[in-house]
Amino acid sequence: MWQIAIILAIYLPLVILAGHYLFRVTMHQKTFLDPVLDKADRLIYKISGIKQENMTGKQYVLALILSNACMIFVGYVLLRIQSVLFLNPNGIGNMEATLSFNTIISFMTNTNLQHYSGESGLSYLSQMLVITFMMFTSAATGYAACMAFCRRLVAKTDTIGNFFVDFVRVITRVLMPLSVGVALLLVSQGSPQTLSGNQTVETIEGKMQDIALGPVASLESIKHVGTNGGGFNGANSTTPFENPTAISNIIEILSMMLLPGACVVAFSLMAARRKKNTLFGKQGLAIFSAMAALFLIGLTVIYAAEQAGNPIIDSLGINQELGSMEGKEMRFGIPQSVLFTAVTTAFTTGSVNNMHDTLTPVGGLVAMFNMMLNVVFGGKGVGLMNMMMYVLLTIFIACLMIGRTPQFLGKKIEEKEMKLIALCILIHPAIILLFSALAVATAAGSGGITNPGAHGLSQVLYEYASASANNGSGFEGLSDNSYFWNITTGLAMFFGRYLPIIIQLAVASLLAKKMWHSDSTGTLKTDNAMFSFLLAAIVLLIGALTFLPALALGPITEHLQIHR
Repeated sequence: MWQIAIILAIYLPLVILAGHYLFRVTMHQKTFLDPVLDKADRLIYKISGIKQENMTGKQYVLALILSNACMIFVGYVLLRIQSVLFLNPNGIGNMEATLSFNTIISFMTNTNLQHYSGESGLSYLSQMLVITFMMFTSAATGYAACMAFCRRLVAKTDTIGNFFVDFVRVITRVLMPLSVGVALLLVSQGSPQTLSGNQTVETIEGKMQDIALGPVASLESIKHVGTNGGGFNGANSTTPFENPTAISNIIEILSMMLLPGACVVAFSLMAARRKKNTLFGKQGLAIFSAMAALFLIGLTVIYAAEQAGNPIIDSLGINQELGSMEGKEMRFGIPQSVLFTAVTTAFTTGSVNNMHDTLTPVGGLVAMFNMMLNVVFGGKGVGLMNMMMYVLLTIFIACLMIGRTPQFLGKKIEEKEMKLIALCILIHPAIILLFSALAVATAAGSGGITNPGAHGLSQVLYEYASASANNGSGFEGLSDNSYFWNITTGLAMFFGRYLPIIIQLAVASLLAKKMWHSDSTGTLKTDNAMFSFLLAAIVLLIGALTFLPALALGPITEHLQIHR
């Protein structure tokens, strides 16, 4: 447990520093990289024809959707013709049409759900020009939307910024520098970074084995920094090349956690009206505390479940002193495997250093529930936006209970906003539950379920929760490379990504146009411990009421069965 405590202790000062830097990037204040990157940005603006003008809300959303659509089209074409392009030393063939659709939607939506094995399904060109490129652009899209949302929410005037400027600045000033640094650290630990083809070697057993090489470290770095999660290899960060040592494991965990938490800090500073002496504004601290409480509760439950082991194995007289080690790497053990699982599902990265399909039923339930909530820090940018919907809902409910006018940051919350907030919160569970029902009700869907009974349903629920939350991890026992699973999860990823962003920006736009009111003694305080507790309780209550029936038929039933 001390390993987990040390990593979390390292994380706190890092996230505060990163949050202050993100705030300066978002608000176009001076940073130490400006002397070099201002010139690079101006060159990009000139070549691309970008005009640094403030957009309306509709223009911002339209620019986001159209730019993503163009990248989806180009990426799809590249996957369909990769066999005839260069940088293909292993002779990888073209990707099938529905799998290409699923893959390109997956990486453009920051999901990185993989129905293929990376080392055998993609050429080096596709790994770099499609996969790695979209890991940058999808993360930048989410962050740009979040910061536009935050700027509009806290401003006293109707302002949103320019999507293309936000998009470029986050890539050049945040994602690129961090990714280069993390990549160099991973190379130092043993991750390969080469364009050489696979090598065939003789094992100590005298058998021949292909060793998959390639530009691994560069993909791994942005995979975690941008909360993407897609692996160069099919086994993801369980493989020694992607995650060689305990040190690389810590680097990857911190990389996943850094920017989603920093977004909350940046918003906190914006809400604090840019006070230079504010390390962490009270409003952001309240939201961060609620997220942290939900995360720590989940982490504790997973740790206890995995450390306790499997009672069926106990009944066979097998020693489980190390805990439930099925599907886990000995070099990580229970603590680093559990922390990685909690982080990758809470921060919706999707990277795995152990096989989630082999988690105990309770451990798998928590990982699944993190994605079902989709607000426990969440992915880069969008996690904060999702939580803000619950913040506004909590304010509305609390004010109804005590007879006060719902108000947040000087703006009244009224009927139109609440309808959109309710719709935004309901979209995510609707996608998960409706597609899961379709999967178990049709032959095409049930044909992919490889485990009988409760665990089979858990596989389905996990797949769609991962797709809708733009996470990307999976219970890999599911046979998901089929027309049905490729198309339905592709649609779940698409709607789970873009519909909430559009609605959330619309909510921020409605609030931005309202008259600003100063706080009074009758205004509900939203920056204290009581509000943090109430916010976490509302999130858990809505999540439990929405998903408990499905979870009862899946992981809860499985847990009761093995403890009979």
